[in-house]
Parts: sequence; structure tokens; C-alpha cells
Amino acid sequence: MFKKILVANRGEIALRILRTCKEMGIKTVAVYSTADKESLHVRFADEAVCIGPPESAKSYLKIPNILAAAEITNADAIHPGYGFLSENAKFSKICQEHNIKFIGATPEQIEGMGDKATAKATMLAAGVPCVPGSPGIITDVKAAKKIAKEIGYPVMLKATAGGGGKGMRVVWKEEEFEEAHAKASKEAGASFGNDGMYMEKFIEEPRHIEIQVAGDQYGKVCHLSERDCSIQRRHQKLVEETPSPFMTATLRKKMGAAAIKAAKAVNYEGVGTVEFLVDKHKNFYFMEMNTRIQVEHTITEEVIDYDLIKEQILIAAGERISGENYEPLRHAIQCRINAEDPFNDWRPSPGKITEYHEPGGIGVRLDTHVYAGYTIPPYYDSMVSKLICVAKTREEAIKKMERALDEYIVEGVKTTIPFHQRLMKNEKFKKGDFTTKFLEEWDYKAELIP
Repeated sequence: MFKKILVANRGEIALRILRTCKEMGIKTVAVYSTADKESLHVRFADEAVCIGPPESAKSYLKIPNILAAAEITNADAIHPGYGFLSENAKFSKICQEHNIKFIGATPEQIEGMGDKATAKATMLAAGVPCVPGSPGIITDVKAAKKIAKEIGYPVMLKATAGGGGKGMRVVWKEEEFEEAHAKASKEAGASFGNDGMYMEKFIEEPRHIEIQVAGDQYGKVCHLSERDCSIQRRHQKLVEETPSPFMTATLRKKMGAAAIKAAKAVNYEGVGTVEFLVDKHKNFYFMEMNTRIQVEHTITEEVIDYDLIKEQILIAAGERISGENYEPLRHAIQCRINAEDPFNDWRPSPGKITEYHEPGGIGVRLDTHVYAGYTIPPYYDSMVSKLICVAKTREEAIKKMERALDEYIVEGVKTTIPFHQRLMKNEKFKKGDFTTKFLEEWDYKAELIP
């Protein structure tokens, strides 16, 4: 087992990893930028090393600084969390070269799934259902238009190196194609330094359902059931739950088997997620694979009663998994609480938290790194916390979340708590009747809380 793990991240996920390490008897090293010196992960780690100024490019993304921190503290493993360097093949490779275990996927696995066009080709070869579209990167717009005609409009143009909704355009008819391609390609080039585009059939009324998987170093893979992440804004998830209200036992079995095929196709090692789009007829299509722990791993932990960070560490240390699949035993919902103003175009709201009260009680979990007096810096993701509620039924979980949100006090900055309060009272949400377009169709600002 590892003696000392350096956590190459910040905020709530850094603290989440530190806690599991402590429980496993593993020493920890926190790294931090000058903007994060007052963060809780710095306070609770065994050692802490400053790795640069506030900007991510000069601190949390600066590989030489993180590696130097690992070497001076004699860390024998690095946990990257999510975001930042968690899916950076170069970083995974450099760790290998320096005999430091990267707790995550190998460089080959990250590369195999990181480029969306390559990932799709791999999935098709493995027999995983994929959305019909271009065979690879679009090199000829005229040929792409011909394919679009064959698969039928609407089509979606996507950046091959993309994420977070950048470099994406829906094309409803042929005459819009060239302009949409030019704009999306330009946006992708500016955002990712790669203007490569590919095309897919646009799935109408889709749900975003993902399957959690785990694979060991010996070729064994299992799935840990699904998460429904359909409630999102501009492709950013806001609420996640498991089991999905849309799920059936047959569909779970099929999607679980497809996710295992996907992981085996790249000899996947570690804990990862295979994301699917599911249409209204319960046809599902591979979207992408995330070769890291995800923000929403918490709800899976709650319904299968297992620590996924611990699983990551054990797999990285060479432990074998049982290979058994897990199904949800309870119902869990997670609300992402961000320092944003949902009534003012979701404008970020960094600043000092003046008053703070956490909700509690049975079945309420809060993953956070903030406290009264903490200043949310403007340089990073605006997440304040993740509020997770678990109960025997979906109805009870929603009721519990309502109560927990009412108890949750964060003053000094605007947060998304009022939005989540309205969502829990929404009749369509309560019935489980929603798609990824839910937020576009619901005027939450007009709904008053009694």
C-alpha cells in the first residue's frame, strides 16, 4: 500500500480524498495556490506545499511544480481528483517515468478515450451502441453534408477535444451547415487549441444517463449502476440522482453490459464512468468515457454503500476487484451548490461567506471545503458544496432534500440554493418527467416559493 499520497487538486474533492487516505492510514500532502492558503484541504493534510500563484495554469495545471512537491515530500502516489490534470495523458506518463503512481487511468487509456473521435471508433469496434455520424474528424465539409443528409437532420457538430458545451452546434437544416461548422470550429480552436470537429445525429428528447464502472489491473471490470444527470444548464450538470426514474431492470442490464464492454475495450484500470444518451424509446448511445472520479460519485457511494475513492486507491495499489455488479439499494439525489446567481444569468458570485449553517440529520451528506469567513476565489470553479440526500424511495429523497435546502444558510455570496428549492417543488421533476432540455422549457424564475 502507498505510504504517502499527494492530492493534486483543491476544494471539496481534495478534502474528500484526504479523508479517505486518513481512514486508510496513508499520509497526505496538499498542494495549493496562494489563493487557497486558507482552504480546509491545506489545514487537514499532513503536509502542504504552495505550488504557485492563483491562476490554474501557474499552479494546479503546472506539472513541474506538482512533481517537485511530490518529490520533496517523498510522496509515492498522486491522486488528481477531477478536472485540472485528472485526464491529462502527459501527466499520467510523467508520473510513470518518475516512479510515482498516478491514481487514475494509464496514458494509453486516457488517450484512447480523451479524443472523442478515437473513442467512438474504439466503441464501434467493441460493439457498443454509438450515435450515427461522421466516421471521424470532418476534413471535407461537402462530404460531411452528404453524411448529414443520409443520417437525417437535425445533426450535432462537436469539437473533438471539447467539453463544457464549447465548440458545439445543432444544425436543423442543410443550408445552416457551413456557417455552423465555421463558428463551432473557430470556438473549438480558441478554447482547446484544436479546431477538429466531428458530427453526430442529434438525439431528440434525450436523457443523460451514465454508468459507473471499475476495472482492475488484471482485466476484470464491473459496473456499479447508473446516475441520471439530465438536469443541466449549457451541458453543465446541476442535479444528479440514482436510480434514474427512467430506468428499468432490462435497460440497466443492457447499459451495464455495454459500459463493461467499453471499459474492457481500452483495458480500463481504475474507477471511471461511461456516459450515454438515452432517447424516449430507451435506445441508448455511447457519448464519452470519463477516465477519472466524477463530481457525482457521491450518490453511487450512498446507494451501494461503498467508498469509491478507497476503491481507486486499492486498484492503483494492485488489488483485485470481485467483478460483481452493484445495483442501487436506496435512492440518492445530489444538488450542486455553486456561488452563482441563478436569477441573473447564473453570474459567478465570488466573495466572503459571512454566515454559514450546514444542514444535517439522517440521510443528509454535505461535501464541502467552505466555512464562515472563507473567501470564494474568482479563479476557479464556483462550487461551494455538494448536498446529497439519501432515502428508501425517490419521493422521500426529494422531501429530505427540500428540508435540507431550507436549513442550508450561506450568506455573503449568491448561491444556487433558491433554484434547487424551486426544482424540488416542480411537479414534472417530482414525477421524473424530464430530459436534458428541462431547463430550457421551465421558467423557474416565475415560480414563487410559498
